[in-house]
Amino acid sequence: MRKKLFKWHSISALIALIPLMVIAVTGSILVFKVEIDTWLMPKHMSVNVDGSAQRKNLNTLIDNVESAHPNFLMGSWELFDDKTRADTAYLIEKSSGHWYKMYLNQYSGELLSTPVTVEHDITDWLLSLHYTFLLDFTGTVLGSVFAIILLFLGISGIILYRQFWKKLFTLRFRAAKRIFYSDVHKFFGIISSPVLIILAVTGGYYNIAAVVHEVTEHIEPHPLLTKPLYRETIDFQALLERSKQDIPDFNATYFTFPFEPELHLTFYGEVPTGNPLTSEYASTVTYDRSSGALMAAYDIRAASNINVVVDTFRKLHFGYFAGLPSKVIWSFLGLTPLWLALTGFYFYWFRKRKPRRKVLAS
Repeated sequence: MRKKLFKWHSISALIALIPLMVIAVTGSILVFKVEIDTWLMPKHMSVNVDGSAQRKNLNTLIDNVESAHPNFLMGSWELFDDKTRADTAYLIEKSSGHWYKMYLNQYSGELLSTPVTVEHDITDWLLSLHYTFLLDFTGTVLGSVFAIILLFLGISGIILYRQFWKKLFTLRFRAAKRIFYSDVHKFFGIISSPVLIILAVTGGYYNIAAVVHEVTEHIEPHPLLTKPLYRETIDFQALLERSKQDIPDFNATYFTFPFEPELHLTFYGEVPTGNPLTSEYASTVTYDRSSGALMAAYDIRAASNINVVVDTFRKLHFGYFAGLPSKVIWSFLGLTPLWLALTGFYFYWFRKRKPRRKVLAS
């Protein structure tokens, strides 16, 4: 049984060798996506206002964007009120249906950038490479498959090398190169396996969910939008303020416009739960796009256990549940598939060469 498991462990690793290396490297970088974007684009990402500054009326901010870019429709909006980070507006080009994004100062109303494609910035390009290998829907499917393989590798590695726990911190530096690399492979595999399993489960969930949504909801492409699907007199600021009443202690962090025929206006946000893994998008409030009437209020504090667990996937996948320390750990351990792939490939190459040496010697 152990030999069969080792065989499938090796075969799976070889099949997914290059993709998992790509996922590992890009994922480790993307843990610090916000920090990298702020460093590369400080004039776009940062607002740096004093503590007394107040956000502009949301209707005014939306009007500023629509007036400056009449060839686009509103798609979604990231809301920030930490006095340092700028809001991000996501726009849909009328002529193509492609998504763009831009930054604006939510305290002054100033537009900080022009619309660029959602893969324009280096970290956004890396994000697409990480999740889809730049292959759109096909890449999302492949990402789901490789997440399952990573999950199998993590679990099978623990089973195969469970005895290595006894010598976890013992690396035989003076041993033969093959033995030393074997120790390195086992060492990194054992210490990183819990995190890799978490990354495989959470990443696989997001990819599989995207595949299911695309297959079930987008069987036929929606026609291009030429005008908003919501009533023009909708008061977005009033809905934003009302959301705090419809869900007690609700703080909106993101909201979506109805960019598909079946969608309405939805605010995503956070509520105090005492759970450090609860995401900033855990609760939602949805309003009718024509009347502004409340349609649904989803409070994560009243959700089922399974929904609470699924919501934790965001912070667990990106590793920001404990600030900088958890991000550093996630970035380091998330990179271990690179070292595991290199040392594992060396074992495979060594075993293939060994019989050949015997033949030549005879």
